[in-house]
Amino acid sequence: MSEALPGLAREGSALRVTGVVTAENVVALRQQGEQEIRQAGGVLEIDLSGLETAHSVVLSLLLCWQRLALRQHCQLSFSGASERLRSLAALSNLQEQIPGFAGHS
Repeated sequence: MSEALPGLAREGSALRVTGVVTAENVVALRQQGEQEIRQAGGVLEIDLSGLETAHSVVLSLLLCWQRLALRQHCQLSFSGASERLRSLAALSNLQEQIPGFAGHS
């Protein structure tokens, strides 16, 4: 298998998510992201353009990060989400809960 493991790369005030997120590796990625959110301060953009998967595990991850950000008084925004991930969020009625997803169809 040549699936790219998921990763996070900090680029200024942005956090770039890359690779393939699965049920097997999502917990480690979630923990990495939570550490970045705690250190971010006030605002953090999460760039999803390098993400190679779009399924419910990813939505769960984004919602976990959003809940932590609210508790940490950190404003998250998500950018670069694929149409498939946006559609899945809309089908799950979650687009309003994930900043950057609302207003897209």
